[in-house]
Amino acid sequence: MVVSGHAAPWDGEDGRRQQRLGVENACSLARNFVAQDIETVMSDVITQDTMLLYRQWLPNAVVIRLHVTRDEARRRAMSRTQYLTGEEFETLHLEDARHPPPADHHLDVSIHDLNEQVAAIAALWKQAPRR
Repeated sequence: MVVSGHAAPWDGEDGRRQQRLGVENACSLARNFVAQDIETVMSDVITQDTMLLYRQWLPNAVVIRLHVTRDEARRRAMSRTQYLTGEEFETLHLEDARHPPPADHHLDVSIHDLNEQVAAIAALWKQAPRR
């Protein structure tokens, strides 16, 4: 949401501060929706650090981590507008593989098309305890 002065999470202190602010604002919105009995889904790239924030600000959230092989991620990225440099892409995927965030569920969607991904997520969502 920050256009002027935007910093990516890996761009030092400003990037980390903006990332934290984004997570805090997203959680605030989610809490407001949930308070009105509206089921809410959020999508984000989760790291060890942001996972702690989500757990702090949305303690009842069910977190489903979608992941793909690096080759599949690269294949998919090539078909979309690219926002990351090759180096940033590799660094992010390597970090995620080395330190996957502690999600409630980990779902490998490497071989799933969009409809299969949605079905797998829906199945996990139905299993989730309502808190």
